[in-house]
Amino acid sequence: MRLTVRPQKRLLTRMFVTSLCIITLVGFGLAWLINLLHAQNRYSQTTSALIAKLPIIAAEFRENNLIPITQAREGDDVDTQYIMATCNSHYESLWRSDYAMSLNLNKICEQYQSIKDDLPPFYLSFSNQSYLAYLLSIDVEADMYHLLILQDASALKAELSQFNRLTYFRLAIVLLIALLLLISAAYWGMRPLAQLQQELTLLQRGQKNSLSQDYPVELQGITKALNQLLNQSDARQTRYQNAMNDLAHSLKTRLAASIAIIDDPNINPQQQNTKILEQINDMDHLVKYQLKRAMLGQQGLHLQQTQPLPIVKSLTQMLEKIYQHKNINILINITDDIELPLSKGDIMELFGNLLENACRFCINQISVKVQRVNDNQIQICVEDDGPGIADDIKQKIIQRGIRADTQSPGQGIGLAVCHELISSYGGTMAINTSSLGGAAFVIQLPASHHKS
Repeated sequence: MRLTVRPQKRLLTRMFVTSLCIITLVGFGLAWLINLLHAQNRYSQTTSALIAKLPIIAAEFRENNLIPITQAREGDDVDTQYIMATCNSHYESLWRSDYAMSLNLNKICEQYQSIKDDLPPFYLSFSNQSYLAYLLSIDVEADMYHLLILQDASALKAELSQFNRLTYFRLAIVLLIALLLLISAAYWGMRPLAQLQQELTLLQRGQKNSLSQDYPVELQGITKALNQLLNQSDARQTRYQNAMNDLAHSLKTRLAASIAIIDDPNINPQQQNTKILEQINDMDHLVKYQLKRAMLGQQGLHLQQTQPLPIVKSLTQMLEKIYQHKNINILINITDDIELPLSKGDIMELFGNLLENACRFCINQISVKVQRVNDNQIQICVEDDGPGIADDIKQKIIQRGIRADTQSPGQGIGLAVCHELISSYGGTMAINTSSLGGAAFVIQLPASHHKS
């Protein structure tokens, strides 16, 4: 069995390694530049010191009746304490000082020619010994002559080496501090991501509903988008749940009507089958309507112009069967020509819930009225002769799960469905006292095809 270890991909590691490489590269580049400038500066200082001694060198040549540089030839005995050599324009050796010959420094000019185009300082090596070389050129009657002065570079190299070591030691300290700061900055900068991970875990466990707002500006766009996504998901889940509850509530009435039809001995089998088929068709329509509403939301449903009279008649016949023990008298005041800016499913939901609620609480009288108030508004009014609704709970019963009568069966969602449906079409619903003595549900709907 072969064990393979694969390192985890970490964004922090990538940022850390990249930043450290950049800092190291810049640091060593600066250190190299500092060392180079220091070496050139020391070379310039030494050169300035030698330039100051040029009058002494010229005097030494004059003492031997020689024109400085141009007339000195190999073998001329010039008494000087310097390591020197003269060259012609082609860097061929013309003369060396006794000191240079005693050190066996041969072909000084030829060696200098190979490095003359480099950057200073100029080093010449002889038998593992380095010398600093300084050039003085003189143009005499169109001929160029060169004087090379050499100086032992051991002390200068030792000084430069010590300076280089000190520079790199300081660089190492700076890099160590930069490393510590980089680690601190990296973990400090990644803390919001760790916080985001923790909050997402809490969201997954259901211990939080949204992400907090105290993130850095760079992450606020992400957290805002995630919060919007969470809100949309919650809204979608709520919409699905509400739609399924509404579907169950609507089907419950149709199932009760179907049972009442089956149990009615006064209906022959053919009529019974016809009425049962009508209830099944209504239930099929309601299922499709609620599923579409769950997918699109109430605002996504298409607006239509639908006549409410046939639907209300069908609903009253169904409810009279269910509540036949009350011998309810439902008065319908709707003309054939009036239309509502609602779909068939909306009208079934609206009037089905209002009439079922009225049948449950009435004594035996219900009134349904739909009229056009003006060119822009239609009014719907459903009244009963029941006990009515107390003022302190009128606003509460339009909330899901709140019922006016906790003793009677029901889920408390019928009126909430009506209120949500009417609000989605830009209408209003008020609960007043009926002239019959009970509750009156008054709905105002815009007549035009406009949704809020």
